[in-house]
Amino acid sequence: MRELSLIHKPHDKFFKETLSDLQTAQDFLQNYLPRELLEFMDLESISLQKDSFIEKELEETFSDLLFQTKINHKDGYLYLLFEHKSYPSPKIALQLLKYMLNIWEQKTADQPTAKLPVIIPMVVYHGKARWNSPVKLSGLIEDYDQLPLAVTDCLPDFSYLLYNISRYSNADIKGSVKLQIFLKLLRDIFEQDYTVFLKTLEESIMAFNQLENQGNGLEYFETFIRYIMNARNDLEFQTVYELAKESSLERSEVIMTIAEKLITEGMEKGIEKGMEKGIEKGIEQGVEKGKLEVAENLLRLGMGIDVIIKATGLREEEIRKIMN
Repeated sequence: MRELSLIHKPHDKFFKETLSDLQTAQDFLQNYLPRELLEFMDLESISLQKDSFIEKELEETFSDLLFQTKINHKDGYLYLLFEHKSYPSPKIALQLLKYMLNIWEQKTADQPTAKLPVIIPMVVYHGKARWNSPVKLSGLIEDYDQLPLAVTDCLPDFSYLLYNISRYSNADIKGSVKLQIFLKLLRDIFEQDYTVFLKTLEESIMAFNQLENQGNGLEYFETFIRYIMNARNDLEFQTVYELAKESSLERSEVIMTIAEKLITEGMEKGIEKGMEKGIEKGIEQGVEKGKLEVAENLLRLGMGIDVIIKATGLREEEIRKIMN
């Protein structure tokens, strides 16, 4: 199994780099918010808030974005929670309630008598497992439907908007090229049929041709590549390289740059381990271990022995020993 442990939270970066682009965020909201909500919103006034409300222990599972906009002519918020894993969280409405309370507390901290602003919670999910978590908080309360009105009046309740991307057809996916690349890849990243995923990957790489004139097109392409390589254990680096080369020489060079960064990160990781031991011998051993880890990663990525020798300085017999 190929593992790119050197890549730090690429799912989070892919999500945030896509939807923190206000034009793409507006595009998503314009196409996917219910019409009856859009009628009361001014998406031209939207701005991104810099806060995240995810607990540290859940950062590998969730990402979030908070947008401020005008809702019914007043400042309000759109809270977008993205679930990375391939199966749904059973109590996500309870998590949302916690995050909404944190937002309200933060936004009214210096105004004790201020009214609470509107928050519209949204969840993006793209796992293959069926979504079976209640979309209303009351769905988590035991026998809620059988409770008398006198009791339910004392309980909090709300609904969140669910975007189950894994159920979207190509016809359901709308918006700009960047948004479509994002949504189609999310839809198929956990696809068990490798050929289906590979077709989406090829189409996505080709679609980047239309983003080349945008200033951060190549930077976004790197984020895209790091995400797919981390999410798919059955995808070889050489396959991605060949697909990119067919589409654009410049983007194939970006992929090789990513490989070089992995090498550098691996070397630094080895040095850091050595320095922790506090002696010169430990540093040397750390560097050597870093080279071996990089060589193993590159072998799993489908890179040739000659390339690995040049990248790490290891001898051919050392690399063949790793292969065996």
